[in-house]
Amino acid sequence: MSLVIDMEVKKKVLCIRLAGELDHHTAEELRQKVNDIVEKRQIEHMVFNLQDLSFMDSSGLGVILGRYKQIKNSGGEMVVCSVSPPIRRLFDMSGLFKIIRLADSEGKALETLGVAS
Repeated sequence: MSLVIDMEVKKKVLCIRLAGELDHHTAEELRQKVNDIVEKRQIEHMVFNLQDLSFMDSSGLGVILGRYKQIKNSGGEMVVCSVSPPIRRLFDMSGLFKIIRLADSEGKALETLGVAS
């Protein structure tokens, strides 16, 4: 299975919805697409909605960590939401939830960033 990437900008927040598998085959495509939008639009914050993500490996974690650093360096924040138990375990084991905020839903993530959904 491949990765489906759906992106939408709400005010200055880039909402990234992923479905399928985020692994070493698809991580580079996600990195490039996010970077393109961040460069073209004035993106201040990011929300990763992982509700329909069925699989993620260390390459996926790496691309999310890279986008976190990118948005943090420009003074923004990242929120990850709607994480399934297996993906949550991966985040917990990697320690990413110590630096990246977790929200139950995309609406809650947007509220956290001061954007009404």
